[in-house]
Amino acid sequence: MKRTNLSSAYQRSRSYSPAVITEGGKTVWLSGHLAWEDEDGNSLDGDFEGQVRCVFRKLAATMIEAGGTLDNIVTMTAFLTDVSNNTRFVEIRKEFFSDDSYPASTLITAAALNRPELMVEINAIAVIT
Repeated sequence: MKRTNLSSAYQRSRSYSPAVITEGGKTVWLSGHLAWEDEDGNSLDGDFEGQVRCVFRKLAATMIEAGGTLDNIVTMTAFLTDVSNNTRFVEIRKEFFSDDSYPASTLITAAALNRPELMVEINAIAVIT
């Protein structure tokens, strides 16, 4: 897959690209990933950072199963239940993507998600060669 990210220094500081251009490859449509508990079954109720990191780990595991990595994600939509977590979300996202592979991204504040303890949900689209 050929990938081109269109982004300014500011956009890279916010860990997103306004546009990602791809040519070739297999498209993977990732449904909303959630995390009310971690991989060991420990509750993440009220733990925004724990939920975000766990969701990204789950996305990574799904991408491995599909034959790729998080860096193959070209766009994502993140739903947060508290607008005051937006900047922290962006900071955590930087931990999971290479500087030259930030996805195009939309961040939406929602009144609620599928379960009352959920604070974040992410769906995405990836392209793998």
